[in-house]
Amino acid sequence: MRWLSIVFLVCASFTAQAAEVSICYNYGCAVQAKIEVDLDDLTRLDQLFEGVEDAVVERSSIQFAIGFMNRIAGKQTPIRNDKGGNYDDDGVEGRMDCIDHSHTTTAYLKLIEARGLLHFHRVLEPVHRAPLLVNDHWSARILDTESGEQYAVDSWFFDNGEPAAIFPIRDWLRGAEPHV
Repeated sequence: MRWLSIVFLVCASFTAQAAEVSICYNYGCAVQAKIEVDLDDLTRLDQLFEGVEDAVVERSSIQFAIGFMNRIAGKQTPIRNDKGGNYDDDGVEGRMDCIDHSHTTTAYLKLIEARGLLHFHRVLEPVHRAPLLVNDHWSARILDTESGEQYAVDSWFFDNGEPAAIFPIRDWLRGAEPHV
């Protein structure tokens, strides 16, 4: 019985730690930074996934979790200045292009996955599209483990802290954008 108590203490101390996440910004991942997600924020992140019973609801939780993580990062780095797209933040410290967003969102998704919060999805490597020469774009990507369908998780379209857009990959590859 004593060894069971020791195992519990080791597991409790492992899960009761802040998490560190690598992000990047200033276009093309020119600046690398690490943010710390404290225990209170990890609890709030976990709560976003409570009661998830299917893949559709889990994708909705993912949308809000990405916005939440960007708000945390915005308190610790200048990405709080990032505006949706690449139009309103030219030259601003903390600006993020789609490369920055795809890297950072993938890092958030990997944290979410490592915490055991994803039951219907798996995190994949970022995806690239270039339907037109001037429409080159990157996004984070997830796989629905039940249907086998892939989805783009794209936070680039919105100002820092807003929920991410999620599109079926086939639509995103054809240039899908959120209706604003």
